[in-house]
Amino acid sequence: MAPARSALPHRALGRTGREVSVIGVGTWQLGADWGDVSEEDAAAVLAASVDAGVTLFDTADVYGDGRSEQIIGRFLAARPGHGVVVATKMGRRDEQRAENYTAENFRTWIDRSRRNLGVDTLDLVQLHCPPTAVLEDQRTFDALDRLIDAGAIAAYGASVETVDQGLSVLRRPGLTNVQIIINPFRLKPLDEFLPAAADAGVAVFARVPLASGLLSGRYTTATTFSAADHRSYNREGQAFDRGETFSGVDFETGVAAAAELAGALPEGVSLPAASLAWTVAQPGVTAVIPGARTPAQAAANAAAASSLDAPEAYAAFDAAVHDVYDRRLRHAIHAQW
Repeated sequence: MAPARSALPHRALGRTGREVSVIGVGTWQLGADWGDVSEEDAAAVLAASVDAGVTLFDTADVYGDGRSEQIIGRFLAARPGHGVVVATKMGRRDEQRAENYTAENFRTWIDRSRRNLGVDTLDLVQLHCPPTAVLEDQRTFDALDRLIDAGAIAAYGASVETVDQGLSVLRRPGLTNVQIIINPFRLKPLDEFLPAAADAGVAVFARVPLASGLLSGRYTTATTFSAADHRSYNREGQAFDRGETFSGVDFETGVAAAAELAGALPEGVSLPAASLAWTVAQPGVTAVIPGARTPAQAAANAAAASSLDAPEAYAAFDAAVHDVYDRRLRHAIHAQW
């Protein structure tokens, strides 16, 4: 029996013929890379997401060294007919050099993800923020096309760091999606990238939609994070691209900017809900993929899609987003990403 379609809106996953919910769930945190998360708690987050109508899980082979994929695989195996699209990522198991992105390594990485997820064919595999040279090399996409022909993957896409990388990869005719950071602190993709993706028929997943929690509105300049949390150890890009942590925004600046945005909200609408709804509303965005550490957060994320449905509420928040961005963030963001 096909799963019942929830009220959560769905949009086309590129040219695959499938659709995904406009709110997905990112599962980096389920690999325990943001602090300890038990498998029981992780499964509860996934269950709350599915129960709220979410049909997109985003993961990667390096999240918890495969733990996130394994948890998702066991969870979905117990729910036949679930209707969930699992988008995983590959490419960061080896040193980030273009010569490591070979057809042989692709097959090794993909076979490992297939085992982790317990499937013969991966729904969608995305290059995981690879070096630019990988995205510009036709051999990369020839290898991915052969993996589709072999039945190992059903579709492929790319997760990228910069707008220039995103625009470059859109030229690939077999591309299903691009994953890129978009949120009220990261507006550069709105100018050129999103219209180009829409013209190309390529789906866009907006990642880091709450700027690593800055757009939760709960942080102050005194907030601290555990040593195992990338919000402690990667603020200056010590471990991976700085943009992955707080969207590249200086923490103190981000706290102040979030407070300004919160002041533009109508009564009863939270900053994270407004941030997700605003991102979903951007033309060309297919889905946003916020993380969640608790079932309550997962349910709230799914419910956020409609939080700015009133035109006046959206207009006021959108104006605040652009004002704060122009005054506080534009120079740094445009210079780097």
